[in-house]
Formats: sequence, structure tokens, C-alpha cells
Amino acid sequence: MNAPSVADVRFGADGLVPAIVQDAADGRVLMLAWMDAEALGATLATGEVHFHSRSRGRLWRKGETSGNVLHLVDLAADCDADALLVTVEPTGPTCHRDTRSCFDPDGAPAGRPTAGRPTQGFAWIEELWDVIASRAAERPDGSYTTRLLDGGVDAAGRKVAEEATEVLLAAKDDAATEAAGGDRSATRAALAGEAADLVYHALVLLAERGVDPADVIGVLRARHRA
Repeated sequence: MNAPSVADVRFGADGLVPAIVQDAADGRVLMLAWMDAEALGATLATGEVHFHSRSRGRLWRKGETSGNVLHLVDLAADCDADALLVTVEPTGPTCHRDTRSCFDPDGAPAGRPTAGRPTQGFAWIEELWDVIASRAAERPDGSYTTRLLDGGVDAAGRKVAEEATEVLLAAKDDAATEAAGGDRSATRAALAGEAADLVYHALVLLAERGVDPADVIGVLRARHRA
């Protein structure tokens, strides 16, 4: 990445420069925001996109409350160095309306297109995490999630181990059915169900330990780029 330095950019009289954000996957424009020298420096230093919030008058890391951070791929200034093009890999929807782009209409899909194929719906896991996080904060009576969290790392961790074993057994059942030429409808559904249980309990364990799923995504992204 051959990004401009803070000194290279021509900031306006108000100390700001417009920053156009586009998705590295297909060039879709996701949003328009503003950077000052502090925001640009923080973006280049951390690899996560920061802006200057005009409404709050302070530095703003995109996704600091929603978790929908923007991972920097490239950053370029235009010919006059008074506008920036920020190329990113987004985590979840970019717009506060839960749409992929701020230029999408209300109710538009939140996910990224994948080479002409339908997306897998991973953005919905944000909703599941919101529920788990609220249970961790509020601990309502009668909640299974609350009971797991109250049991500490052993309770949640034991369920992760149990569900991982169930996923393996379900996968082996499906493989045996496939080898026998049988109808896999039931075994595939069972595998999906066990995998869903594993994902849920893994998220609960993360919540119990105070680890955000964004940290896990960050590790996966780093490994992918290596």
C-alpha cells in the first residue's frame, strides 16, 4: 500500500478532507465521511478506518460501538490531494440502518455479493451476538444463556466441548449415509443443527471471557492475508 502521509494531504480550512469508502471486493461505494489529520494518522497506524465525527467533535473509529469495523486495504489521494479514496474490507453492514452501503435503500441486503452466488447470511450472527452480549450485561432470570454465563468458563467451555463432539458424530453419520447412497436430508439437517449449537456456545464462551467476535474475525483476516 502506497498511502499518502498526513503531510501530503491538503486539508480544508476546517481541517477536514472528504473520505470516500469503497469495498475492496467489488468497488461498491459504502459511505462518505470526513478525516482530519488525527483520523488519517490513526487509520494508517492501526489498519482500522477512523474518521472525524463532526456531530461529536472527536475522533471516531468506525464500528467502535456496532462492531462493524472497516479494515484498511488501500488509501489514495486524488490528483489535488484534497479528497481520499479508502478501500476496505468491511465487517458487517457499513450503514447504521444495517444496509451494506449508506447509498442503499432501506431494507437492502447487509452482506457482500460473492462472485454471483448468494451470500451465506453471516451478518445475522451480529444479531445473535447482540442477544448474548445483552444477557451477559443484564443476566435476566430464566435465560439459558444467563445460566451458562453464571456457571463461568467451565459451564460454557464444557458445552463447547460437548457440541464439538456432536458435530463430529453428525458429520460421520452424514458421511456414512453418503457412502451407502442413502438419503442425506436428515443427516445434513442434523449436522447443521449441531454446528449451530457449537457456534452459539462458542459465542457464549467468548462473552463469558469478555472477548469480542471481532477479535476472532481479525485473526482470520490476518491469517488470510499472510
